[in-house]
Amino acid sequence: MKISKVLKKIENQNVIVIGDVMIDAYLWGNVNRISPEAPVPIVSVTKRENRLGGAANVALNLKSMGANPIICSVIGEDEGGELFFELMNNHQLSTVGLVQSKTRKTTKKTRVISGGQQLLRVDDEISYQLSPEIEEQLINQIQQIVKEQNISSIVFEDYDKGVISENLIQEITSIANKIEIPTTVDPKKKNYNLYTNVTLFKPNFKEFTEGAKLDILKADTTAIFKNAKKIIKDRNIKYVFVTLSELGVFICDENEYYIIPAELRQIADVSGAGDTVISVATLLLSQGLDMQTIASISNTAGGIVCEKIGVVSITKEELFHIL
Repeated sequence: MKISKVLKKIENQNVIVIGDVMIDAYLWGNVNRISPEAPVPIVSVTKRENRLGGAANVALNLKSMGANPIICSVIGEDEGGELFFELMNNHQLSTVGLVQSKTRKTTKKTRVISGGQQLLRVDDEISYQLSPEIEEQLINQIQQIVKEQNISSIVFEDYDKGVISENLIQEITSIANKIEIPTTVDPKKKNYNLYTNVTLFKPNFKEFTEGAKLDILKADTTAIFKNAKKIIKDRNIKYVFVTLSELGVFICDENEYYIIPAELRQIADVSGAGDTVISVATLLLSQGLDMQTIASISNTAGGIVCEKIGVVSITKEELFHIL
């Protein structure tokens, strides 16, 4: 299938994104001297910016590709929550899947940037698990969305901030498998081994080795394949997709694997590249493309966003032009 037809077919897909959302705040400025109080640079702020981050950045990537993302997450009843709703409205994203809690804090990551370099990041967050009551409310909300809308796929975007639990994973994957829609996972350490019965599991190499307690080299594709096949067999997963940074990406099913080399690019910032990869892979998977094509196009998309400063999305037009 031609790439133009593929990109056309993914338009207006309804995709549920479940996971930890956050605000990515940026302080841009100039450094002209060192502080007399401590050996640190003084940043003279020239611009401030707030962006949607975490699972919400996956939603932005999906929207940029022409899909209709529905974020399902929990935020605080706080100033950050108000700002989050404002950013959602600015991007014309649905808020129907958001649950607010008085006991949660809306995660905010503040990055200080000068001269094209990130100098510092400050995280303001709560990362313990949701209360049973709030978790039940979130699950019920997701179930209602699935009933009311024609959902093409579900993404689990895990940042270890407490929104995703074993119970939530089991409940939602059961629903997805009953109605035969693909589920994709961008895991983190805490829940790494809890994802079963999903369609595509996408850790980066660090997550892959730490999750399985492996001591292997990134270039050892035989060892990666051996351990990926074990995950597929033990957890009933169709594809394992491992991002290998400068070496590209690895994808396999239970029988074969492919390595897609990284493309030569001027890397400015790798923030958010994984969000782009899982977004594009999810959309392509829902169209029934083969795993080699999914990995190849997703790898290209991830490389494009690495050329830009900050957590940004890729557009369908950008991807089509490069491909």
